[in-house]
Amino acid sequence: MLWRGSQALRLFSTGQVYFKNKLKLALIGQSLFGQEVYNHLCKEGHRVVGVFTVPDKDGKADPLALAAEKDGTPVFKFPRWRVKGKTIKEVAEAYKSVGAELNVLPFCTQFIPMDIIDSPKHGSIIYHPSILPRHRGASAINWTLIMGDKKAGFSVFWADDGLDTGPILLQRSCDVEPNDTVDALYNRFLFPEGIKAMVEAVQLIADGKAPRIPQLEEGATYEGIQKKENAEISWDQSAEVLHNWIRGHDKVPGAWTEINGQMVTFYGSSLLKSSVPPGEPLEIKGAKKPGLVTKNGLVLFGNDGKALMVRNLQFEDGRMIPASQYFSAGETSVVELTPEEMKVAGTIKVIWAGILSNVPVIEDSTDFFKSGASSMDVVRLVEEIRQKCGGLQLQNEDVYMATKFADFIQKVVRKLRGEDQEVELVVDYISKEVNEMTVKMPYQCFINGQFTDAEDGKTYDTINPTDGSTIGKVAYASLVDVDKAVAAAKDAFEKGEWGRMNARERGRLMYRLADLLEENQEELATIEALDSGAVYTLALKTHIGMSVQTFRYFAGWCDKIQGSTIPINQARPNRNLTFTKKEPLGVCAIIIPWNYPLMMLAWKSAACLAAGNTLVLKPAQVTPLTALKFAELSVKAGFPKGVINIIPGSGGIAGQRLSEHPDIRKLGFTGSTAIGKQIMKSCAVSNLKKVSLELGGKSPLIIFNDCELDKAVRMGMGAVFFNKGENCIAAGRLFVEESIHDEFVTRVVEEIKKMKIGDPLDRSTDHGPQNHQAHLEKLLQYCEAGVKEGATLVYGGRQVHRPGFFMEPTVFTDVEDHMYLAKEESFGPIMVISKFQNGDIDGVLQRANNTEYGLASGVFTRDISKALYVSEKLEAGTVFVNTYNKTDVAAPFGGVKQSGFGKDLGEEALNEYLKTKTVTLEY
Repeated sequence: MLWRGSQALRLFSTGQVYFKNKLKLALIGQSLFGQEVYNHLCKEGHRVVGVFTVPDKDGKADPLALAAEKDGTPVFKFPRWRVKGKTIKEVAEAYKSVGAELNVLPFCTQFIPMDIIDSPKHGSIIYHPSILPRHRGASAINWTLIMGDKKAGFSVFWADDGLDTGPILLQRSCDVEPNDTVDALYNRFLFPEGIKAMVEAVQLIADGKAPRIPQLEEGATYEGIQKKENAEISWDQSAEVLHNWIRGHDKVPGAWTEINGQMVTFYGSSLLKSSVPPGEPLEIKGAKKPGLVTKNGLVLFGNDGKALMVRNLQFEDGRMIPASQYFSAGETSVVELTPEEMKVAGTIKVIWAGILSNVPVIEDSTDFFKSGASSMDVVRLVEEIRQKCGGLQLQNEDVYMATKFADFIQKVVRKLRGEDQEVELVVDYISKEVNEMTVKMPYQCFINGQFTDAEDGKTYDTINPTDGSTIGKVAYASLVDVDKAVAAAKDAFEKGEWGRMNARERGRLMYRLADLLEENQEELATIEALDSGAVYTLALKTHIGMSVQTFRYFAGWCDKIQGSTIPINQARPNRNLTFTKKEPLGVCAIIIPWNYPLMMLAWKSAACLAAGNTLVLKPAQVTPLTALKFAELSVKAGFPKGVINIIPGSGGIAGQRLSEHPDIRKLGFTGSTAIGKQIMKSCAVSNLKKVSLELGGKSPLIIFNDCELDKAVRMGMGAVFFNKGENCIAAGRLFVEESIHDEFVTRVVEEIKKMKIGDPLDRSTDHGPQNHQAHLEKLLQYCEAGVKEGATLVYGGRQVHRPGFFMEPTVFTDVEDHMYLAKEESFGPIMVISKFQNGDIDGVLQRANNTEYGLASGVFTRDISKALYVSEKLEAGTVFVNTYNKTDVAAPFGGVKQSGFGKDLGEEALNEYLKTKTVTLEY
């Protein structure tokens, strides 16, 4: 008899909490999905009295069996349940011996007899990956995509004697994204939500609340399992229908066509949203228009003139290649192995033999997958080779691309010799002829060293604030893209060369990146002007100039990060040595704002990288372009793949996922206080990741009557209007001593009238457009609120009558402490002035500190004693005395109170990205 049952009693943790209404369950099925359902049901306190699964395959147990056996749950492995329509007696007896109250079938490929289905008190429930009654049958996910359904989902239903026809217990649905594959849909929704739903369904049954909703026959469909011979592509259809057919058959059985007399199977389809790239024509049997082999893949055309692209091709002999390499696929010659390489090949043959235990002898022609290997075996193969072959790092894709042993050894040898290097970085650009140059701007996600479209193909428009025109479409990262980026960063940190690289070499890469930023500073400054509205001359000096300085500064720190030795009490008669080590945290997430797109990137990522971490960075949704250009330059600098990942998109999707992701160990954020609080909460709830926050500000600037007035006027204006007021440390409120108040205001207005408002690329422009439309509207509302509350609008307060998002520099006086303008940050070119009585130092300090913010502050006075007293009493992370906006890469920067915590810049910034380990040894 090919089954067994563990006689051991299941031991429950004393820490587990059990509630009433729990059931004794029999789990019937297999797979990782079954394993996860089993684990979650156990955690909820239900008792799994038996697991019924398939026999071991090639000596390997199913994941569900492994989990149950580990727990001591009885496991039964039946090859079949019935013979000639009748239930096998021994099988039925074994099943009934466990005394289940409910059968749970999460995923089951066997036919279960009705006397088993109906045997428990509560019957049986089954998971099915479609919204029944649509797509009954075993290939439901495939057909959801093939038919172009806009909604996908799953059903948990009560088993009956029909084929997926039983009453519905519960259903869940999700949108099908344009470029979803079977794997993407399954991993994003059907797998994780299906596990939750199975557990919920069991609890509903236990509580007596489970419905039985009869299935309607209206709209019901049944589709059988697709076979290879039925998966041929019919070309006289639209691009979308062709795309659905290909992705619906990916990976099994694979949609195919005939090219040059042989069957070629297509994998990795996506709809082509951008213009068709140049390529070499490829004749395809039955297609009215030849395909195009391009640097990104094979472009195919529908009968509607629209296009799609496939990434990989597989030939009849099982060989798979990138579609972009179709015309060069056969050009690789066979290499002769050296004696040392022969040893490596021998080791790999032993590894293959261990995995393919059913194969008597591993020969050159042995095919890894045709011999029974699965995707889990691919992971094992890659890891064993890394462990036993001197750290040789292969990718899963290497196995899929060379499935026969001889081909695989050739690929390994080329890796060892450095001949199988990464292909040249492929970059698609948004190109603009502007500022007397051709500006080339990447627009895709940058993940694992490559630019790639978002998984679901979504894009959004990035807007030029100077005239409101669209610069181009940028990839809109999905949750899948975030997870891919984090996985790439984790792999680079734990297994890649970055984690093994010595600190001095890390510094060399950072110096090289700083050089490249400087070499490309005109283009980067132009992109900043286009995408954020920054005045070009300011962008050149500050946005880009300080970014270069930041990377150079932290490059110098790479080989100077050190711990210390600590004298401790000796454990006599032995002696002890105690020392500390400073170590990187791992994968760090960085979320930056839109006011200084590249500079904020540099402030955080330079310290992060110098400390030895890898990063996933999300630029602001409205200003993604310099971050993506930075990614391109990082490749040229030689950074290994996966170390730097850039994911443009929304904070609500990509940013939230980063704050919740369990593999991220640190998150650095610059933005609003409200969002900072939400991020901090998510970081705490998820995995208690380390956080640093640079948040909102309402920085006070106190101007005493003994100041140098010309300088105070000039620097006071800079404190407010620098970078169009879109400046985190901008002076949000000016306190001017009564005796000089009116003269100060008069002079400020005179100087504002001299300012030139206009095109940020014009070298004579002083004041450019606000960053985006919504922000301009918010600033105008801010001014309206000030007028309504009784503040005096001395100048400005209006939008400039010209295309784009321009606002007049604005001055308010007579602002009282209770007013909205006195409390809230504008983040724009709005000077808010309050008067204070002559000589009332403590009074003005009390007013200046009467805010929940504490990012920066300033004081103008010739009295050094007064300056030191005021700077001591001001509650802020930075105090400027007789200057403003004077930041430097060596000086730590950060706030207090609700302006956040943690530091950017200076040595202190490194500590945000390091952990301290204490080591004590006895000798």
